[in-house]
Amino acid sequence: MIDVEGFCEPRFAAVREALAALLGKDDVGASAAVYIDGEPVVDIWGGYADADRSVSWERDTIVGVNSTTKNMTALCALILADRGRLDLSAPVYAYWPEFAAAGKENVLVRHVLSHTAGLPHLAGPRAVEELYDRERVTAGLAAQAPDWEPGRAAGYHALTFGFLVGEIVRRITGRSLGEFFAEEVAEPLGADFHIGLPAEHDHRLAPLIPPPSLTDDYTADAPPGPDGVPRENTGAAVRVKDANSVAWRRAQIPAVNGFGNARSVALVQSVLANQGTAGGVRLLSPRGCEPAWQEVFRGEDRILGTPMCWTAGFGKFGNTFGWGGWGGSLVASDPGSRMTVAYVMNQMIDRDRQEDNRGMEIIMAAYSGLH
Repeated sequence: MIDVEGFCEPRFAAVREALAALLGKDDVGASAAVYIDGEPVVDIWGGYADADRSVSWERDTIVGVNSTTKNMTALCALILADRGRLDLSAPVYAYWPEFAAAGKENVLVRHVLSHTAGLPHLAGPRAVEELYDRERVTAGLAAQAPDWEPGRAAGYHALTFGFLVGEIVRRITGRSLGEFFAEEVAEPLGADFHIGLPAEHDHRLAPLIPPPSLTDDYTADAPPGPDGVPRENTGAAVRVKDANSVAWRRAQIPAVNGFGNARSVALVQSVLANQGTAGGVRLLSPRGCEPAWQEVFRGEDRILGTPMCWTAGFGKFGNTFGWGGWGGSLVASDPGSRMTVAYVMNQMIDRDRQEDNRGMEIIMAAYSGLH
């Protein structure tokens, strides 16, 4: 059995056992955390930070969490809404006038947050390097026509979500989304999570490891369409080698380039599960948390090709809300039990080749501790 380090309340021993089992099977290095009432009850880690298994995964090891970043980006929008600076029912152009072009005057802020804005693809960029030019990408989105009538359908906005929400935040605050998150969320909470990673943290970063038998050219493929035929991957195809590059770390791609560990992911998201506070720090009011779990759209997601329930920034699954990242990271919050569970790892799994229930195993183990 792989050694698991860290702190775990006895009633949540099943979470430690679940992580140990994953580290003994599919995982190389990983961390898991559970917060209840905004306080940690599980904060554990183990394994290795590199594919050669020569560097131990330490307490402060961090890793790219890909789309688990979307949970952080959405929180920034909800904080501005709670402060009265952003109206989720307002048209996007009220904050970003150029956005009204090409028939987008009826795109509301909540459409952007709920993947119903009709802008699931970037029309321009074909190379990953083009994603690093925020001004060019957002100008392209402002000029782009929606793929469907906003609000009438959903389609996962894999990369565009972060640029759209990020530009709204920038227009209101004058700060990039990464700056706003650092100053208004991470710093008050003492959370070790970063959207775009400063160089001083590189030494503790665990690179992502491509799925077994695949190379670091492995990309996030577009899911098949409703007829089962794979869609053409429109826009830049991100490879593992891109997500591990220095240029990717230094950029701000607020849908996907967040870096942290399970502790920091769970700490930040526990704010929404605990009526706006974590660790005695209040980030938003109890009412300000509610859009995170209030349904905006329910139905078939045109990009994911599966039934989805989207809230203002999160996927909703029963009584929980949250989202996961390419390769396996995951966070889920349950406002009923005021619990948030996070799982972060470096070994990616390709769901097309192998079932990946790692994050769900951690979540189910956490629920067993509530009873």
